[in-house]
Amino acid sequence: MLNRVVVGAHYGLKDWLAQRITALVMMLYTLFIAVAVLGGVHDFESWRGLMAHGFVRFFSFLFIVSLCWHAWIGVRDIWMDYIKPVGIRLALHSLTALALVGYAGWAIQVIWRL
Repeated sequence: MLNRVVVGAHYGLKDWLAQRITALVMMLYTLFIAVAVLGGVHDFESWRGLMAHGFVRFFSFLFIVSLCWHAWIGVRDIWMDYIKPVGIRLALHSLTALALVGYAGWAIQVIWRL
């Protein structure tokens, strides 16, 4: 019997699928915003009018959550692959998570303030 050493977190299919789904959400939102800009949403009042719709706010929230989740998976994998000292890697994971939560909170606050 072969003894295999298993290393790493082995997130595998779950994270691969999450990256694809979040990328799809971000692509659809980007296309939506591009259509809005081409359709005449250029000044603050028209942006405010667009963001007044519940669907647009929800879609924007979904975009922010998708962006942060997508970024977390990517940056976490970079830290796991290239930072070998566990303490430094843990510190970088923690700082990354705090930054992403802060960015998401700030972005959501901006959206709901419009």
